Amino acid sequence: MSGPVGALLLGWWAAEEGTQRVLDRLNEAMAYVERHLDQRIEVAELARIAVTSEYHFRRMFSALAGVPLSEYVRRRRLTVAAAEVLAGERTLLDIAVRYGYGSAEAFGRAFQAVHGVGPGEARRTGAVLRSQPRMSFRLIVEGSTDMRYRIVEKDAFHLIGRKARVPLVHAGMNPAIVAFVRSIDAGTVARIEALCDQEPRGIVNVSDDLPGSREEGVELDYWHGVVTGANPPQDLDGMPVAAGTWAVFESSGEFPQAIQHLWRDVFTEWFPANPYRSRPGPEILRSRVSADGTRADAELWIPVERPAG
Repeated sequence: MSGPVGALLLGWWAAEEGTQRVLDRLNEAMAYVERHLDQRIEVAELARIAVTSEYHFRRMFSALAGVPLSEYVRRRRLTVAAAEVLAGERTLLDIAVRYGYGSAEAFGRAFQAVHGVGPGEARRTGAVLRSQPRMSFRLIVEGSTDMRYRIVEKDAFHLIGRKARVPLVHAGMNPAIVAFVRSIDAGTVARIEALCDQEPRGIVNVSDDLPGSREEGVELDYWHGVVTGANPPQDLDGMPVAAGTWAVFESSGEFPQAIQHLWRDVFTEWFPANPYRSRPGPEILRSRVSADGTRADAELWIPVERPAG
């Protein structure tokens, strides 16, 4: 990215040409957003401009920008609307309707949430307001991370174990996951692990049914289980997973930062530099933490596909 929003690492210089095309399309999509802030913005149109799917566009934008697309559009609208509020040439209701709010009250609540002050007070006092800068993407070459990966074609399988609905945490330990895993007795864990008959081996941690935004605090299905060809026993949770292509990434380092950074680097560095895109499906992590809990070796399985053509 450029300007006050900051810069992102997008892979090696050797991948610049392919990555730059991706960035150019993202910037065209951002220009479309700017031209239509006072209109309904369809994600399908942004995905068309970026030559990708809606699902992949949402995930790629969130990974690159650090904020969900819907939140970015909301902040930009309220940034532009704030300038009109201060100008005083339109009524607050006219401004509210122009930027998609059904009433002056709804606009006021949204304005207050972003700027910390209501639009009426801002107009009367000339209050200091917050601004969401326009976002653009550019390539910065910095040697970044040497990512180890392989592509695996995998037959259909079952995920078997225990699952819980937990909030997403981007940094540090996730208390909800820690409590959930501790609630599973050792006998159940051993019985689950015995069902594993294929890669990735052993107990895995799985994230599924994530919202495209991946915003901190959104909920997801978290699995503590195994990958197997067996059918799920009645007293355990199970989910069939269709055959498909998987990108498998390896990482070693400080726990849990190395694992969380691996997820980040896959979406901000690897995808822009490689001819694959993510597809819906569970994201499977096999990790082995050192005895003192300070380091981990990890293997992350991400469902991928090659774009048609």
